Amino acid sequence: MKYLSAYVEPSLELLGRGDKIGANALRIAFAIIFLWIGALKFVPYEADSITPFVANSPVLEFFYKHPDQYKAHLTHEGQLVPEQRAWQRDNNTYAFSTGLGIVEITIGTLVLLNPLSALVGLIGGFLAFATPIVTLSFLVTTPEAWVQPSGDAEFGFPFLSGAGRLVLKDTAILAGGILVMADSARTLLAQIRQRRESAKLAKGGNKLRVAQG
Repeated sequence: MKYLSAYVEPSLELLGRGDKIGANALRIAFAIIFLWIGALKFVPYEADSITPFVANSPVLEFFYKHPDQYKAHLTHEGQLVPEQRAWQRDNNTYAFSTGLGIVEITIGTLVLLNPLSALVGLIGGFLAFATPIVTLSFLVTTPEAWVQPSGDAEFGFPFLSGAGRLVLKDTAILAGGILVMADSARTLLAQIRQRRESAKLAKGGNKLRVAQG
């Protein structure tokens, strides 16, 4: 019990105060994810890879000209097929991906600006939280998120494909977004209360000076 009191309990107490560090670490992680992957959205191979998700999404499919034809024009990462690249360009694949990249880079930047403005950080945290709500819906709308029947006994639900496993990881971003928003909200609330108290003190000081005058 002495050992528990001397070492374990202080260590647990220290770890219990790690939520602030965790929130800042999450912001850095979010920035890396959104800035890096957002920048890749300007590259054709990345734009090609999200085609099944966008084409099958009832929320996003209208960004493409021919969402129903995407399967005939898919390529592997690192593969260059000029005619497929031309189809993707005509399909508005690259223009949409560029716009999405701008959005993701904006989110990553807003999250990083939290030390300068808690309000901006809160907005960034909310957008980081909202993004996985859309991406996780791909598990329902995108056939390629699941192993396709190609002869093996394991296919369909619950057998996630590589694309599906990638999407599932967004549950961590969804949960982390709540922590980041909460931390920004606490900071913002503290700032608002501090300004209110400062205004009250200043008002009280003015009244005192008037009374003394």
